[in-house]
Amino acid sequence: MTQTIARRVRPLVLLFLAAAAALLAGLAGAAPASAHAALTGSAPQQGVVVDKAPTQVTLTFSEKVALSDGAFRVLDPQGKRVDSGKATELSGTTYGVPLHAGLPDGTFTVAYQVVSADSHPVAGAFTFSIGAPSVTSVSVSDQTAGGGVVGALYGFGRYVSYAGFIVMVGGAVFVLACWQRGAGVRALQRLVVSGWLAMTAATLALLLMRGSYTGSGKVGAIFDLGLLGDVLQTKTGAALVSRLLLLAAGALFIAVLFGAYARPEPADDEAGEEGDEGEAGEKRAELDDSSARRDLTFGLGIGGGVVAIGLAATWALAEHASTGLQSDIAMPVDVMHLLAVATWLGGLSALLVALFRAPADTPIEGSAVRRFSRVAFGSVLALVATGVYQSWRQLGSWSALTDTSYGRLLLVKIGLVIVLVGIAYISRRWTAQLPETATTEAAESTEDHAADPEKEPVAAGAAGGSDAKRATQLARQRAAVDTARLKRLRNADPLRSGLRRSVLAEAGVAVVLLAVTTVLTSTEPGRTEEEAKAATSASSSSSSSSSDQDGTGALTLDMPFDTGGQDGKGLVRLDINPARVGGNVMHVYVERPNGRAFDVPEVKVAFTLTAKNLGPLPVNPDRIATGHWTANEVQIPMAGDWKIAVTVRTSDIDQVTVDKNAQIG
Repeated sequence: MTQTIARRVRPLVLLFLAAAAALLAGLAGAAPASAHAALTGSAPQQGVVVDKAPTQVTLTFSEKVALSDGAFRVLDPQGKRVDSGKATELSGTTYGVPLHAGLPDGTFTVAYQVVSADSHPVAGAFTFSIGAPSVTSVSVSDQTAGGGVVGALYGFGRYVSYAGFIVMVGGAVFVLACWQRGAGVRALQRLVVSGWLAMTAATLALLLMRGSYTGSGKVGAIFDLGLLGDVLQTKTGAALVSRLLLLAAGALFIAVLFGAYARPEPADDEAGEEGDEGEAGEKRAELDDSSARRDLTFGLGIGGGVVAIGLAATWALAEHASTGLQSDIAMPVDVMHLLAVATWLGGLSALLVALFRAPADTPIEGSAVRRFSRVAFGSVLALVATGVYQSWRQLGSWSALTDTSYGRLLLVKIGLVIVLVGIAYISRRWTAQLPETATTEAAESTEDHAADPEKEPVAAGAAGGSDAKRATQLARQRAAVDTARLKRLRNADPLRSGLRRSVLAEAGVAVVLLAVTTVLTSTEPGRTEEEAKAATSASSSSSSSSSDQDGTGALTLDMPFDTGGQDGKGLVRLDINPARVGGNVMHVYVERPNGRAFDVPEVKVAFTLTAKNLGPLPVNPDRIATGHWTANEVQIPMAGDWKIAVTVRTSDIDQVTVDKNAQIG
């Protein structure tokens, strides 16, 4: 018994060991802090020296991020915190934290740790100086997120959840659409149930590790119930809880699937009823049974499809598809992509189990293999179509294929898919040569064995009842011999041997492909990485050019307005000094058409950088004299062609907004 269990478990153990090795190899080449949001600007800028201490530090990211206590920390040269409150969202993707007044000269460190909109942690640090640079005791080299032991465990949990989803969904599709007789094969049952167990265990582990993964990264924090409560309030926590609820429904589906299809077909009437009435009754029973099985298949297909789509949506709604470019299209495309992967690779694992572990008297038919071949071909077409769209969405340019980590990983994935499709083509050639059914040899062997006269004495002895125990033992031995003979006949078939080898090779490549895909989903997309590089370059360039202006690069804009009411016409003059990234002083002058000061009740200003989808950043200037308004420390987070909109209210009901574009920085 122990040896039998060991023989059955050994292939699964080897498969999971290979998967773990591939995953660790992929993780070894990945950055410890892999995130999809990137810091695209800050005020003060990285490395800049400012003459006057700023009142706050602002950071701009490529997408929205989630803030927690201590998300931003500003440290003085001695390592003491000088920020005076919790970080808040200023507008769009720009966030700020206020600073204490009266900061001394020296080099200050800004450290941040947030969670991007697609659930990945983001961490980093930079420095700026007041007055002149100084020596600092703060080390920024270890500012990472998602690394360490917890990061590795979290990455492995993500891989196991993906693998469990693929095996569970693909195995169920294989049984339901290709080989319903396989529902009674214990090896297939164990495969699908193992996928469900793996996905459930991985989801629970991810839920527990999430707080530590996005926070301190400490192993002990995994069991902090306070962190778990915080996680449940996030989008990722809700997705994981929803996944657990859907897995409960998936367990019911699996029970019905294997419980219904595993039942034996109705036995023929041993008495062999004769006459027209008996034959008609038998035909009606067969038709009723066929109709019932069709209804069962339809019901299971609908129910299982809803569960599978829901499970795939828990990734699409919480990870990279839910944010960025065309998210409304990207989420259903991502669901379709995941389902296509599961149908192909999960069905492939089920076919592998059927070829190697199906009982000798219930081998898989050639017709079932051909059905799966057609299903897999359709899945590959869907996979390619959705994959092309996802690649375009995440890369943005051809140069990102070779210039970014995401692009290089994507090239590896494309290469593995091409290899996998090539091996699948070889498998299809073997499949085309298989006989329609696989039971002919087994039936012929059974008939030959039944006609062997040398076996009659055993049957006679059993019938005489002289030694029932001995007869039972001999019957079991005979059944074992028959099974071994059928297995030898099956294994000796060159067509099936060739198919088994090619399918095994497919499964090996699929394991590596899944590991690369898991790492790819936690890597910063090429589009985001290139945008961050461009923003940093533009910011550095503007900082360099503006440093030669000596504070004289002021910007002046004149904008006529007409509120439409009585005495509603005038001119707004806007002065911004020094009109560069960082802190600026803004003066607003409101004049009548004759040039005299216009005493209006309210003036508001907003800055929008359309190219980066940043803003509007509101500014409410203070009135200091008739027709004169001012605002200090107007923060411009990055250089670009800004749209400056000024709203002027001349009475309780009359107001108008005028705007003009200007290059700042």
